[in-house]
Amino acid sequence: MATNFFVCGLGNPGPEYQNTRHNLGFWVVDLLCERSRGRWRLPSDRYMECRITIGGTPVTLVEPLTYMNLTGRAVGHFASRDGFDPATLLAVCDDTALPLGRLRMRNQGSDGGHNGLASIIETLGTTEFPRLRLGVGPVPDSTDQADFVLTALAGTDVEPAREMVARAADCVEWWVREGIDAAMSRFNTRGAAAPPGGEGQINGD
Repeated sequence: MATNFFVCGLGNPGPEYQNTRHNLGFWVVDLLCERSRGRWRLPSDRYMECRITIGGTPVTLVEPLTYMNLTGRAVGHFASRDGFDPATLLAVCDDTALPLGRLRMRNQGSDGGHNGLASIIETLGTTEFPRLRLGVGPVPDSTDQADFVLTALAGTDVEPAREMVARAADCVEWWVREGIDAAMSRFNTRGAAAPPGGEGQINGD
């Protein structure tokens, strides 16, 4: 039986959060579901899922309904399955330390201050799972970071965000088809240059 891959888009449920920077992970899995003509279903009160195939490989797209800080509660449902391998779980989230439009994929790492990633790490007991960060920065000097990511995208930020989400969906498909190293090589170098200092910092509910 083929390995099942899981792609967890991080975000907050509810229409008030739909267009915020913090929900770009949801945008990515929504686009992947649309591309494959999939359908969302509600197997649990903790998450929605859409089952698709990419290059013949089964992939489960996930949108947690637990709010960002408790994302691990949704992911824990997958971790309880026999033989679950964290390497098959890709977490897709926003990152204020990356400029708008920049992607950064890694096969493991710290939470970088992201509450959703921190919750997943706590649940799985490991940092060794892939993550795809979508740049939404920089945060204006006069703006609180949590307020910034929970504010809806507007004006000239909308189109670059949509273009980045489309590239992120391409990156996910590449990861499933070609593997993590190929995806990092192909997509981490595209877009604006990354700031120094390693993985980004981001908070929020």
